[in-house]
Amino acid sequence: MTTIETVRNLLDETLGLGDRAGAMVASTPLLGNLPELDSMAVVEIVTRLEAEFGIRIHDDEISAETFSTLGGLAAFIDEKR
Repeated sequence: MTTIETVRNLLDETLGLGDRAGAMVASTPLLGNLPELDSMAVVEIVTRLEAEFGIRIHDDEISAETFSTLGGLAAFIDEKR
């Protein structure tokens, strides 16, 4: 499974996106596009990403840019790995 697929599945499980998750592509905007993606959800997603990929995400790395699109978030994860 690719990073983007894993991140999409993780977002779906965390946010309960249902059918919307299947339509998500690399350019799909996250922040501002998914009402479920609030500050508490970001914390949970970061925790799950760290566990899933065996990485550490520092507070100063969490930004609107990091969560701008699905592809951007996946690329961030790949860089951390």
